Amino acid sequence: MDNPFIIFPAIDLRHGEVVRLKEGDPERQTQYSRFPDETARRWLSAGPQWLHVVNLDGAFGEPGNANQAALMKIIEEAQKVKTKVQFGGGLRDVKSIEEAFNKGVDRVVIGTMVVENMPLFEKVLNKWGPEKVAVSLDAREGLIQSRGWQEITPILAVELAKELKQLGLSWLVFTDIARDGLQTGYNIQATYELSTASGLNVIASGGVSDELDIMAARESGMAGIIIGRALYEGLIDLKDILQKVKG
Repeated sequence: MDNPFIIFPAIDLRHGEVVRLKEGDPERQTQYSRFPDETARRWLSAGPQWLHVVNLDGAFGEPGNANQAALMKIIEEAQKVKTKVQFGGGLRDVKSIEEAFNKGVDRVVIGTMVVENMPLFEKVLNKWGPEKVAVSLDAREGLIQSRGWQEITPILAVELAKELKQLGLSWLVFTDIARDGLQTGYNIQATYELSTASGLNVIASGGVSDELDIMAARESGMAGIIIGRALYEGLIDLKDILQKVKG
């Protein structure tokens, strides 16, 4: 593997607050904090290389002014300790991507644009390059879902991943929607197959429940893993697992 295994603590923002959803359903939401900067400081104190921040309002096509303000505070905290920020959710045009980079985001994560406007995505990838632009593929039973997981497509995740590799993409976030936020263990088989077939740096996401999931991801050659609910529920100690994956 060319890259070291990266653990991404997740901060999902909705209406300016830190939440987690089950299976991407806004009706199945748990609020964890009204103060995203405090949450950021909590995870940053453990020493991660990256934070993974999601604008759920943007993903659902809603105005996200509160989330944009929260993002600014998170970036400010991350920059103090030289931690990078990966950010996605509702980035469907060049203007929103430029704004994210201007705020200090280190890498954007694109989802819906890839499904709905591949030529525009190609322009974005060519403009900022493969280290600054990642793609998020969210699938249920192998089929891509878009617009905050609200729209089902007939597109196979594996086939789209192969196409993206040909375009020059390096980083891919893969989520099995059926497991996201449920702590049932992420879909290691589907994630491994996607990684092997595409040759991309795949970041696993969705349903991470314990330390074994993380170690299995590392052993199977994933580039990284995003941890959400398991951190917030105290099932995984971030500082401890960061030390273990270094070993």
